[in-house]
Formats: sequence, C-alpha cells, structure tokens
Amino acid sequence: MRTSTSDTPESPDAPGAPGTRPPYRVCFVCTGNICRSPMAEVVFRARVEEAGLADAVEVDSAGTDGWHAGDGADPRTVAVLAAAGYAQEHVARQFRREWFERLDLVVALDGGHLRRLRAMAPGPEHAAKVRLLRSYAPDAGGEGCDLDVPDPYYGGPEGFEECLGLVEEAVSGLLEEVRAALDGTVSR
Repeated sequence: MRTSTSDTPESPDAPGAPGTRPPYRVCFVCTGNICRSPMAEVVFRARVEEAGLADAVEVDSAGTDGWHAGDGADPRTVAVLAAAGYAQEHVARQFRREWFERLDLVVALDGGHLRRLRAMAPGPEHAAKVRLLRSYAPDAGGEGCDLDVPDPYYGGPEGFEECLGLVEEAVSGLLEEVRAALDGTVSR
C-alpha cells in the first residue's frame, strides 16, 4: 500500500535515523500505471514483507504516460489481485525524470518501457538502473523466452491472470538481487 500521495516516490525525502542506511527504492513502470506496474508493485511488496525487509525496501509504481493519473488500478487488476489474496490501494501517476536520482532500481514491464525510460534518464548511471522485470525470471535468457509482460488492458480476465503469473514468477529473482544489494554484495 502506498503511504504517500505526493508525485514523488514513496517517502523520498524522509530522513533516516543517524547511522542507518536509506531504504532501497524500487519503482515498477508500465504505460498507464493501472494494470501491470501496480500488479508488480503489490506482489513485490508482499514478497518484501514476507522476507522481513519492509523497513529496508520501498516499493512503488508509475506509468510512462499520464493518461490515468489520479485513477485507481483497473478493476480487472484489482479482481485478479484480490482472488490471489493480495490487498491493494493504488492511485496512478506518471513517472518523472527527476525520480532517477532517488531510485535504486526502475523496473520496466516491457521493452518499450525499458527504451523510453533509458532515453528519459539524465545520464548513463541512471539509465543503468532500468531493468526488465522478466529478466529476473528463472527462464530469462533461455531460448524462446520473451522478457515482456504483455499488456492485458485490451483483453479479458485471462490476460490479467497471465500477467499476474509472469510477475509472480519474476519477483523472486528480483528480491534476491535487492537482498544482495542490501547485503553489499551488489553495488547500488
């Protein structure tokens, strides 16, 4: 559940206690921030909480476009998440270039988002923060593996169910990378 209603990533200016490491910030990005990215946000946040890392990792989402800014998640996204036992509250918003500075990882849901976000990045070190969600899936890089999470918006409920399955499959690998970054074995 997003705790901030501002147009910046969750608690971006919240100071940590002296001597504590700032949270690791992950933002999932799709086109309108009503289907795929809120689904990824909710699923990953649940995995972060299950791993006992809720105080160390902030999870958020946004869209490359602002068409749905201020709207809730698509009702089909809400239904699929609820059927799988995920609780969510969501307000769509558009990704902003200045967020790169505060984010540790920007997770794109398909190749179009990846290219657009990297083009938007203020510098190469920021562009390097953008990764595809499915690159963390167990079969990533395998022959015939498509790294895009297909947009379910124009289809029926089965597309949303497929989306959830692809997201759930990839977040375990993503969690391992975030855990390694927190442990200092991967550079931020």
